[in-house]
Amino acid sequence: MTTKPRQKTAPKRPISITAVVDCVGMLAARSTSGHLYLYDTNKAGGSVGFGTEELKTKVRTGDQLLWNVLALECEAFVAIDDIVIDPEVCEPVRKVFPGTDVAYWTGTVKKDGLSAVPYQIKFRLGTQAEPITTTLSPALVG
Repeated sequence: MTTKPRQKTAPKRPISITAVVDCVGMLAARSTSGHLYLYDTNKAGGSVGFGTEELKTKVRTGDQLLWNVLALECEAFVAIDDIVIDPEVCEPVRKVFPGTDVAYWTGTVKKDGLSAVPYQIKFRLGTQAEPITTTLSPALVG
């Protein structure tokens, strides 16, 4: 009796996407333009646009995405309020680290071979009532 060798599938990769925010500049301008720097952990996998608002994160089906935010100024408050993306590609969910009020967002990529799928990040800053949304769009690319 012979058995077929199992096809090896590439392991699903966790990809962290970090937004570094100049809170003072963003609040003063009421815009993310020139005050948002995006990075991810998949440069070796093909992501491009590091340090810009137009980060292109290279992904494939099953990749686990984790979005988080850091304030450039140590005493400023910033949080991701929402991530708006095609739900057929990814459905981000807000989570909180246990025992804290520190939030992050996760999602799983549902499709392979994507052209650029743009998304928007909405940020809550300081005591500002309304979130500030990305001016230019980062994207997931296949």
